[in-house]
Amino acid sequence: MSLETIWFGIIVAFWLGYLFLEGFDFGVGMLLPILGRDNTERRVMINTIGPVWDGNEVWVIVAAGAMFAAFPGWYASLFSATYLPLLVVLLALIGRGVAFEYRGKVDSERWRRNWDRVIMIGSWVAPLGVGLILTTTVLGLPLDAQGNRIGGAFEAVRWDTLLGALAVAGFALVHGAAFLALKTAGELRERARTFAIRALPVALLPLAVLLVVVQWREGALWTLVAFVVAVFAAAIAWTRLVADRDGQAFAALGVTIAASMVTLFGALYPDVLPSTLDPANSLTVAGTASSPYTLQVITWVAAFGAPAVLVYQGWTYWVFRKRISAAHIPPVHTP
Repeated sequence: MSLETIWFGIIVAFWLGYLFLEGFDFGVGMLLPILGRDNTERRVMINTIGPVWDGNEVWVIVAAGAMFAAFPGWYASLFSATYLPLLVVLLALIGRGVAFEYRGKVDSERWRRNWDRVIMIGSWVAPLGVGLILTTTVLGLPLDAQGNRIGGAFEAVRWDTLLGALAVAGFALVHGAAFLALKTAGELRERARTFAIRALPVALLPLAVLLVVVQWREGALWTLVAFVVAVFAAAIAWTRLVADRDGQAFAALGVTIAASMVTLFGALYPDVLPSTLDPANSLTVAGTASSPYTLQVITWVAAFGAPAVLVYQGWTYWVFRKRISAAHIPPVHTP
């Protein structure tokens, strides 16, 4: 197997890590005004992701950085063609991060509610934008022979890429509810589990439709197997939620998004950005890859760096593995 193919798989794995880890804390932010009935419950929800949300965001930097290093042509064509959605995503992530830090700085209900709205809006906008961008690289753009986008700045906004935006946001919503059911106790946990049970069939429907569209257009037999696994894993997640098995449901949702990524990017390979004008203009793994020497260097860097990051993040989740309830939340203290 060539280094180009290996790095294509590594980048898909990085994006999968981002969707899985950042997906549930996006979901927590989405649900903040829905499940949190008072400030204490909203603090419980934020504290479930407090130690990990900023570490989860590192995965998008790693994914984009790996694309830049391993496939500069892919990076340049995709992000220049989708710079407006990318800018909106970055603003949403910045506003969301500021809100987490600022909401507790003033003892005012109005102050906290305003920052909670920023968290909620950022938590919806970011996965919608990420979903649109990732679906664009799978379904393609109108590219000329030089790999440049033909048309205006909104060529990436189509019904099928909007379906991808809804797919990622819907997954994040259910994933966040399942995570809250796993990490909280008492009434908040029951509300989160009930919400996840009711929302899962509807919220994951765009993801299922997107997989059908991609499989119909470009899929192979082995990607069909991954699609079936994704559907069955989603069904298992729902049954595990009904059976009050939070950990198993959360793990099954992880299998759902992993199998979905295999379906999407398996159908894409060996392209990295198809051209909707002429298949001959599509960007490929081999055509956009860096030099063999560059790929060798970044492979050695990844061989030492990636395990260290995984160990550190795993240790963080282990330390903060306990459930949280309102009893753990101290009184409000502000300067």
